[in-house]
Amino acid sequence: MNDLNDQTSRAQSGKSNKKVAIACTCLFVSMIGAAYAAVPLYNLFCRATGFGGTTQVADQASDRVIDRVVTIRFDGNVNHTLPWSFKPEHREIKIKMGETAQMNYLAVNKGSRKTVGTSVFNVTPLEAGAYFNKLQCFCFTEQALEPGQTVEMPVIFFVDPEMDNDPELKNVREITLSYTFFPVDEPEKPVAARAEEPAAETKL
Repeated sequence: MNDLNDQTSRAQSGKSNKKVAIACTCLFVSMIGAAYAAVPLYNLFCRATGFGGTTQVADQASDRVIDRVVTIRFDGNVNHTLPWSFKPEHREIKIKMGETAQMNYLAVNKGSRKTVGTSVFNVTPLEAGAYFNKLQCFCFTEQALEPGQTVEMPVIFFVDPEMDNDPELKNVREITLSYTFFPVDEPEKPVAARAEEPAAETKL
């Protein structure tokens, strides 16, 4: 009788342990899936809200311009492993909210071989990212430079007039747009060419 009880107990214990193991495995797989999903979801959240200074992408220029003027400052940086120099043509411009403007960055490959770079960017103050709209930008694609090559990299943008209604940004008079280029070890095939579009007027 005791042997039968022991066998029953061991069988129940085995089933219980199996259920725990299955539950732990499911939890582990779910956590991995959530981790992988978190990156695109976070990026989508940033693009939608401007969180962390992420700028917006616009299909067309603003349909209105208001008198409030903001100074846009430009910053360019390069990771030390990429043999480029990279800087804006002008350090700052003044524009009205809703007004379309263009700034060209100059990039030079100082290395002895063709290299490909990709840029990350943000604006400060971070809250202004939700209102900073890009119509065209070199940051949308990877950039390939031959040895010694110098290229102009334009960014065309406007500041949404709705920023004027944001109480947190009511007193903001300056926005800094910052880029940093990093090397691409395995570029996309083919590396997207920069679109040759008519240059918009630069507001100085």
